[in-house]
Amino acid sequence: MFNHVSPYAGDPILGLMDKFAKDPRTDIKVNLGVGVYYTEDGQLPVLECVKSAEQTIANPPRPRGYLPMSGLPGYRKACQDLLFGKDSQAVSEGRVATIATLGGSGALKVGADFIHQWFPTAKCYVSKPTWGNHISIFEGAGMEVGEYPYYDAATIGVKFEEMCQFFEGLNEHDVVLLHPCCHNPTGVDLSREQWDIVLQIVKDKKLIPFMDIAYQGFGADMDGDAYAIRKAVEMGLTVFVSNSFSKNLSLYGERVGGLSVVAETKELADVVFGQLQFTVRRIYSSPPAHGNFVVDTVMNDDALFAQWVGEVYEMRDRIRLMRQKLQDSLTAKLPERDFSYFTKQQGMFSFTGLSAEQVARLQEEFAVYMVSNGRMCVAGLNNGNVEYVANAIAQVLQ
Repeated sequence: MFNHVSPYAGDPILGLMDKFAKDPRTDIKVNLGVGVYYTEDGQLPVLECVKSAEQTIANPPRPRGYLPMSGLPGYRKACQDLLFGKDSQAVSEGRVATIATLGGSGALKVGADFIHQWFPTAKCYVSKPTWGNHISIFEGAGMEVGEYPYYDAATIGVKFEEMCQFFEGLNEHDVVLLHPCCHNPTGVDLSREQWDIVLQIVKDKKLIPFMDIAYQGFGADMDGDAYAIRKAVEMGLTVFVSNSFSKNLSLYGERVGGLSVVAETKELADVVFGQLQFTVRRIYSSPPAHGNFVVDTVMNDDALFAQWVGEVYEMRDRIRLMRQKLQDSLTAKLPERDFSYFTKQQGMFSFTGLSAEQVARLQEEFAVYMVSNGRMCVAGLNNGNVEYVANAIAQVLQ
């Protein structure tokens, strides 16, 4: 029956985790591949605000009923407040349709299915490079996916003029997948002035902006990281936004994400909301409860929310410190090279500029693991391994 089924080659990032786990060199090996935040001790953190929320949820234990297809109302409110601001006119006017989803990936899937159904001729364009699952999800929804110019290896910046020219040539209702902050995999973001220009092109060409924000709070701050989203709404754009709480609440396995769609009127937002629920119904019916309750509890309690923001900024600042230490160490070892890009980039990831061959040497000779395109998860560094990693990188660069 299954002779015609092709084998799955495996996910390059998740496969890297398996390879790392099987590496017998236990004295020193460093995982800089998977996009997960680790503490200074190399542990996955449980945030204090989450501990408090879970104690509240469990006392007394509650029945495990199905959630609404769209998730808890408080969860959806939390997404809207974070993304659009608590004083958002679009939210107060009821023009934002928001649902809870199975992580950020689930938000992308539901959004891609919706767009392909109601804009069947639309093509999707992602940055070159982007997170690999962006392409898989939109292709899996039946959409044709292309790439727009983004990362400039020569300047370790953005090919901004080429990007703008490319957008100018797209067709009405084509989808442009955008990273509002902490670009994955490069860590290279647009400035606010550049966002203003790009969004004006998107508006003029009547494109569909789909903004995927998985690292809010890890770049500038909670509000600054949402600049592109709020500017798009201010300009009157219809915009899709997928968000995730996996990283900034350290709730990876709870699959806590959201999809928001900003419409022109409340009436249209209600229609979209209904269709989003229908899309959820025919995939997984309703979201899991525990993560919904945790997000609802943390985000809608003033004290827990303030505690959460502080904990996110602690994670952000530790990543920044590791960037600085790696840059300083590499500069001392190879003073003829410019490593300032490590501190110019934002978020959990850095495009190191290493070739696939150099990345392979890091694995084979030093047990330092990162994605073959040179993407490093900076959150995997700590004071105990950053010098070792810097030495390994310097060795393969010489």
